Amino acid sequence: MLVIISDIHLTDNAANKTIPAQAFRVFRERLRDMAYDASWRADGTYRPIEQLDLVLLGDILDVIRSERWPNLEERDPACVRPWSDPESSLFRSKLDEIIRAILDANEPALEVLRSLRSPEVMTLPPATDRGGVARVSREPDSPQRVPVRVRIHYVAGNHDWFLGLPGPAFDQIRQQIIERMGLDQPAGQPFPYQPEDSPVLARLCEEHRVYLRHGDYFDVLNFHGDRRKSSIGDAIVIDLLNRFCTIVARQLGPELPEECLAGFEQIDHVRPLLLAPMWVDSLLRRTCVDPELSEKVKKIWDQVADRFLQMRFVRDCALYLPPLTLDKLAIALKFSKGLSLHVLAQLFSWFSENMPCANERPTAEDALSERAFKNRRAHAIIYGHTHQQELVPLNTYPTPTGYVQQIYANTGTWRVLNRRVLLQRDPPDFISHWVMTYVGVYRGDERGGRPFETWSGSLALPASG
Repeated sequence: MLVIISDIHLTDNAANKTIPAQAFRVFRERLRDMAYDASWRADGTYRPIEQLDLVLLGDILDVIRSERWPNLEERDPACVRPWSDPESSLFRSKLDEIIRAILDANEPALEVLRSLRSPEVMTLPPATDRGGVARVSREPDSPQRVPVRVRIHYVAGNHDWFLGLPGPAFDQIRQQIIERMGLDQPAGQPFPYQPEDSPVLARLCEEHRVYLRHGDYFDVLNFHGDRRKSSIGDAIVIDLLNRFCTIVARQLGPELPEECLAGFEQIDHVRPLLLAPMWVDSLLRRTCVDPELSEKVKKIWDQVADRFLQMRFVRDCALYLPPLTLDKLAIALKFSKGLSLHVLAQLFSWFSENMPCANERPTAEDALSERAFKNRRAHAIIYGHTHQQELVPLNTYPTPTGYVQQIYANTGTWRVLNRRVLLQRDPPDFISHWVMTYVGVYRGDERGGRPFETWSGSLALPASG
């Protein structure tokens, strides 16, 4: 039995940007239920599974979203960024600082995650001689519950790509992650980015007929051909979104409503991300009644966007992007272009169709390009990254024993989603809600012979009126 989750984005700010431990406790209970269901076999008998593998499919520890990246200019010697020299002591020290802060801020959640490996926590009732479920009681001669071995595997994404860097200094960082999260992988090796990077992960995929990757591989904003290097997506988060939130809080924090400030902290969960300026406007209209104050916020956004677009690293990234991408981003990201938000929304729709970096990637079409899909070694292609749960039938083909289904699934996220409403209006509005998604894959006769299942739940935020 294999279970996959992704895009949890645990941050180093326990106050308002990280996930409550209760979500992990709910997930633990669901894992118990899934393990029990997996123990019912295709012939109708019950036989407890012996092992459960949990794959954390990237963007689990959100290093990029940290506020500990110094708010300095590029030319300042103390300005360390993800695109700084990874061999420098300043870079390694900053990464270690951020990782420790994330682990400390999320210790209650990680304690639940570690508990999965305890033989007292993940257990199943034993089977009877006839393939039924044995009754367990406190009587001395009662059969005992059967422990299920749980192995937890970490795959790197685009917000935690640092964990794939080689070298002793990064091995030490990985060691503390392995211990605090209860991972089942060696510290002396970079965390894998794809199954080919890990014999254990490759074997898991082969046994369960799946192919896994985080999915940023198909996103030109967040992958520039080498996952051991930074991308413009890192700069968008650190030097656009994070910087905007920091400057607004510092300059206007005492004047803005708390609901407004809290909303800005969720700006990186806008989907699609290019709608961030419209999210800012929508939030201001809902929470800030002072039009002059709203204009000050928009002015700060434009100033930060201008600085971002002029950064040397951002300009260097243009080499990896479609032509004129930065020029188009300059239009999409700024209020001061004199365009109404309605026109900006129309421009974004055009960008989505004509500009690859504006698309929500990966998609089911990307799954069709995978070798494991083409050679039929994988019955399921599973990605994360987009924060949008999805299940798409890809193909079916006959075999001597029946028909095989090939599907694409996206593991979504465990975070808040800020999404534009379908009803067209000028200016656009958004609705926010928590989501939680996970995918289960079964092998052989587990789960009655069913090959997979997906679960996704949503929880609305408190109504504001």
